Amino acid sequence: MSTDGIQSSALARAEQLDALDAILPFDRRDQLAALLTDNDVATLKHLASEGMGNNTLRALASDLGYLEAWCQLATGTPLPWPAPESLLLKFVAHHLWDPAKRAEDPGHGMPAEVESGLRSQRLLRADGPHAPQTVRRRLTSWSILTRWRGLIGSFDRPSLKSALRLAVRASARPRQRKSKKAVTGDILAKLLLACAGERLVDLRDCALLLAAFASGGRRRSEVAAMRVEDLNDEDPVRTDPNDEKSPPLSCLSIRLGRTKTTTSDGDEHVLLIGRPVVALKRWLGEANIEEGPVFRRIDQWGNIDQRALTPQSVNLILKGRCKHAGLDPTLFSAHGLRSGYLTEAANRGIPLPEAMQQSLHKSVTQAARYYNDVERKQGRAARLIT
Repeated sequence: MSTDGIQSSALARAEQLDALDAILPFDRRDQLAALLTDNDVATLKHLASEGMGNNTLRALASDLGYLEAWCQLATGTPLPWPAPESLLLKFVAHHLWDPAKRAEDPGHGMPAEVESGLRSQRLLRADGPHAPQTVRRRLTSWSILTRWRGLIGSFDRPSLKSALRLAVRASARPRQRKSKKAVTGDILAKLLLACAGERLVDLRDCALLLAAFASGGRRRSEVAAMRVEDLNDEDPVRTDPNDEKSPPLSCLSIRLGRTKTTTSDGDEHVLLIGRPVVALKRWLGEANIEEGPVFRRIDQWGNIDQRALTPQSVNLILKGRCKHAGLDPTLFSAHGLRSGYLTEAANRGIPLPEAMQQSLHKSVTQAARYYNDVERKQGRAARLIT
């Protein structure tokens, strides 16, 4: 195909991706259009019409773009469907390798030309082997897309499972926390001080941080997806539930719809009580938002966009407030609000089941990690010599 034909095809795919604007970030539209094939875009549109969750579609599109780019660089051909077993093994070998072996043999792991090509397309940033969970996720995405095309892949072959197990052991890469530090109560207080002000952006960020934390440590995608229609006023509650004379506090319920651990037809909701409700209602009132997305972009002149913030914007807002508060932004991410909520609940002696009702963790094992960390720090076992 001629250069003009390739550019025309990419433009056509970009226009089709516009229809998925709520799913695929606009700033990545052109890059994805250049990486994906017509069949890839058709598959994504079909998955969207089937009601697959936005976050899942976003991950599938991102992984598919990476796989197409990697395959072209590694083999000189587009990604085949279904992928042969040899290509799956090559993918594992290129992404999970032994750093010690690489020091002795530069040919071990991902070839230099493949790595350089991925970096030039801003698809590869980290040094060293990939995180095992990233490799597994991309293989899972590859398998899902293969099945949705009505094909049978080689993802269950013993050779691939064995290669993955051995490669993970050889790469010896420790699991990284999504946020190096948790946004606990003391950190949140500093961030809220950094939001003190009467500007719309200050009111928005204050409401966002309070609502995200107090509603159980909501994920950034859930914060970005929050809509006015999902907010419901509840009867006021007492400051002290056991004292009928204690002052009343405003109460609001938030219907979450589809999340990472729930479905859109579920009736999962969380509560906001007191200060977060006041901050949220003040933001909505000052911004004249009566319907649609709760949290929106504000330009440098104070104009409020009609569209919702992206999940990445939520992350950038938190990092920006960390910088204003004199904290190191590299130590925190939006997930720190989620881990911080459970850590703070453990610090205050709130029972794990009660905290999970608000955080909506489905795995006791996952949620208990934060409680276990707190108990170990407060316990005597690690204090035998001080």
